[in-house]
Amino acid sequence: MFNLNADLYPHYSSDVREIIRSLFVTGSAHYGEDSVGSFPYFEYNVPRNVTTVVGQTAFLHCRVEQLGDKAVSWIRKRDLHILTAGILTYTSDQRFQVIRPDKSENWTLQIKFPQERDAGIYECQVNTEPKMSLAFQLNVVEAKAKVLGPADLYVKTGSLLSLTCILSQGPHDLGTIFWYKGSKLIEYKELEANEVEEQRIRLKTEWTEQLSSRLTIDKLQPTDSGNYSCVPTMAETASVNVHVINGEHPAAMQHGNTNTASPCALSVNLLISLYCSLATLYTSTVDGLR
Repeated sequence: MFNLNADLYPHYSSDVREIIRSLFVTGSAHYGEDSVGSFPYFEYNVPRNVTTVVGQTAFLHCRVEQLGDKAVSWIRKRDLHILTAGILTYTSDQRFQVIRPDKSENWTLQIKFPQERDAGIYECQVNTEPKMSLAFQLNVVEAKAKVLGPADLYVKTGSLLSLTCILSQGPHDLGTIFWYKGSKLIEYKELEANEVEEQRIRLKTEWTEQLSSRLTIDKLQPTDSGNYSCVPTMAETASVNVHVINGEHPAAMQHGNTNTASPCALSVNLLISLYCSLATLYTSTVDGLR
């Protein structure tokens, strides 16, 4: 059992020795009610490595027990800028605010509309002597959606269209994904367990190692042509142009090959080849006349 001998450490009061002993024994400053009751301490059972996406409000939760007449401040580590002191905000950046319910031990730093530049270390400080501080790491990432496959997709009339949108970067809570055709939200009907009606439009969104959403449209019609957008609630939009055609297209039918060349690229290559052939023919003709 740990023992802080008073003879060896006479400059420590009995209260301070009890606090130090509890730190060694329990690993925290949670000590009995019979010991000093006015010395503040941090609650460590809070998230201290927080990840959010650009634009999603971030919260850093600092819990201080037995604060007494001391004050809590939030400091931005990179420039030592005091953001808040008590319930007051000491920065002109109105995105920062401390949230503290009445008589609560929680002092939460709220950061609205965070940007990548806001990432870094923030310290929750208590003005004891010596000063107490607890560091929090804020990570801000820019999440982007991606629709698998080419940007222009050609599919036959009457066939099945399958579009998959993935979102892998960012915290686990990324909301959900909506699909739009042009500016119109794609609506679909959720079937009950006992229903057997076949749906032409189906949508499945799920979390595995990433957030993914698959839109399928069966028995395609020419009117299904258009721009399809994958719109996550917490990330940038991605889109694909779908062309429903009659008969085979030489460039980019949906066969599961995402590396198929677009018709524009083929047209450019054809024009370049034609130009080179004409240039060669012209040069040969001029040389023959000489």
